Amino acid sequence: MHVTGWTVALAALGALPAALTQSRTVAWAWVLGVVALALVDTWLAPPTHAVGVRREAPGSVRLSQSATTRLLVANVGRRRVRGAVRDAWQPSAGASGERHAFALAPGETETFRTALTPTRRGDRHAGPVTIRTYGPLRLAGRQRSLEAPARLRVLPEFASRRHLPSRLVRLREIDGRTAVRLKGAGAEFDSLRDYVIGDDVRTIDWRGTARRGEVVVRTYRPERDRRVVIALDSARLSAARVGDAPRLDASIEAALLLAALAAHAGDRVQATAFDRAEQARAASTGSRIVASLADALATVEPSLLEPDWPALVRLVESRVSQRSLVVLLTTVDTSAMDSGLIEAVAALQRRHQVLVGSVEDPELGEMMAGREDADSVYGAGAAARAMLEREAVATRLRQLGAEVVLALPDDLAPAVCDRYLALKAAGRL
Repeated sequence: MHVTGWTVALAALGALPAALTQSRTVAWAWVLGVVALALVDTWLAPPTHAVGVRREAPGSVRLSQSATTRLLVANVGRRRVRGAVRDAWQPSAGASGERHAFALAPGETETFRTALTPTRRGDRHAGPVTIRTYGPLRLAGRQRSLEAPARLRVLPEFASRRHLPSRLVRLREIDGRTAVRLKGAGAEFDSLRDYVIGDDVRTIDWRGTARRGEVVVRTYRPERDRRVVIALDSARLSAARVGDAPRLDASIEAALLLAALAAHAGDRVQATAFDRAEQARAASTGSRIVASLADALATVEPSLLEPDWPALVRLVESRVSQRSLVVLLTTVDTSAMDSGLIEAVAALQRRHQVLVGSVEDPELGEMMAGREDADSVYGAGAAARAMLEREAVATRLRQLGAEVVLALPDDLAPAVCDRYLALKAAGRL
């Protein structure tokens, strides 16, 4: 049972005769009369099981975008039904306009729409659907909540895709579509051309020379069938908030942009999110890798565990047999000395090219500039020490042969892609 605002208003109206007569008996009689009318109205209201509902939700939506769900309400009884329905969702689903009034004749169906603007990525689940039917007096009615399961997967925002067009221009130059073709071993064969003075005699193609009757040499282009393995650290340090979001979100943006760029380059991309064990995995070729990776990483949340770096090394070695680019998106700080990151990079660098990407905390830069009072001076000193210790760890990683990228959250994705392009241009992949 539920009461409406009309019941409250009618009960409040009883204060007028009670005040005029100065009688408690009148007041109580008025209240009891209102309660009796509400009970009768409830008894006359159509039963809630005469109303059927069905939810229809879109499969997925990107964070910061909106989606619309549909709620189908049908009158399966023999009486006309007036009432209201509430299409409840998790608070982080950002539902608006979830309450809908209806008046349905027998056998009639009406569709209501609820706008969702999620504030967090991951799976957003629908709550129960609450149905209310009103009696003829609109004073009270019947109420029931029932389950109508639905799920909306909120994908990462991928705001860094705005950097993709400029990187694709550079990629085409490196690929040889607008640049001079490369010669030399270790690259992919492209074409034959006439020999000119100064060419390396080792590039002469003797079969082509015999067929043409003149000396020709082989030209090469950068290989396109490379392997790129992206590993996202989802352990405890990824839960630290940098700005308005956890470190993990910046790593996800970097992974998506790098996967999109590598897919355009013709490279084979694999990705994994791990802490003590693998939390998500994506592997595909072509443009499908971005959609696959976004779907896999949508539900990954930081865990308050230490990362198992030796397990990651074994995982990478079991999945790629040839030399690959291994991108570790993690946190570079003094804890890396004890967590096993240094040893993991050393083990991977023996067979692969390793690139380590880490998010910088902009608050450290702000603390470094503080000189207003004694507390801010001490804060500046602590920030300077933290930055020096982090740079020492980065230097150690570079001595092992790894590439290290330290950037602010919004700059990490393009910085990682720029380093990937630089390695490609230098022929180090």
